[in-house]
Amino acid sequence: MEGVSADMTNLAQAEVAQILIPVEDLDRAIAYYRDTLGIPYLFSAPPKMSSFQAGSIRLLVGVPPEGQPRQRGSTVYLRVADIESVADSLESRGVVFQVRPHVAHRTPTMELWLAEFRDPDGNSLALMSEVAKP
Repeated sequence: MEGVSADMTNLAQAEVAQILIPVEDLDRAIAYYRDTLGIPYLFSAPPKMSSFQAGSIRLLVGVPPEGQPRQRGSTVYLRVADIESVADSLESRGVVFQVRPHVAHRTPTMELWLAEFRDPDGNSLALMSEVAKP
């Protein structure tokens, strides 16, 4: 990449390792991410944080310290192979989708499918699937 130093003094080669998802109720968040979404639970650091493993990225759900405002968040996109089946499974476990699986982008060789939903604390999540065209 032009202008990117190879000396590792910047973030050009960094990988996202963990994403913080702010929540108000840790027990409710653990049940949602572990039981409803089925994301593997790793451990809790009571009373404020729990970690889950989503592929190569760790999701840290945490309650902000008293008096600290909730952070603005980004949408966490979870890549799945069969978006329709996963969406149907999650709906059967109580997930309500704002937008059902749909094609968001097409190229000559691939379709990008998305389906958006929120966790009980209002954090934005989405399923994402890249489907090769025959």
